[in-house]
Amino acid sequence: MTLVKFTNAPINGIRKSAYKDVLGSLFNPEPYLSGNLVSRNPAVNIAETETDFHIELAAPGLRKENFKINIDKEQLIISAGHENDPSENAAAKKYNRKEFNFSSFSRIFTLPESADQNNVLAEYSDGILFITIGKKEEAKIQSRAISVK
Repeated sequence: MTLVKFTNAPINGIRKSAYKDVLGSLFNPEPYLSGNLVSRNPAVNIAETETDFHIELAAPGLRKENFKINIDKEQLIISAGHENDPSENAAAKKYNRKEFNFSSFSRIFTLPESADQNNVLAEYSDGILFITIGKKEEAKIQSRAISVK
């Protein structure tokens, strides 16, 4: 059984036929060059706790050596590049269709004044780059009880 994506939603008021959709999905040589192309920048989650900022960047298929993380003034710059090695599998495999695409990217984040630029940790695990940025001591939320007189 072959899985084929059907899209019968109206386009400009005209419904695409299932016949065209099936043929298009079978014979389109480069479906990722169509209008359905998603941004090449990896998805990012940003969270904040009382003591840290956390950035999670989804970048599967890379190795930790592919990443470059720099801080320039108040900007955190995350970039990665992946070079395909043509001698790697060229002799062993002849591809009929190749859709894997590894390209470089760069993401820039402006750090708040409360971020401690000297306290940055990075770890790459299971296709996700985890970056933890500590907060300055004076920016950490300090709680205390206040008595009423």
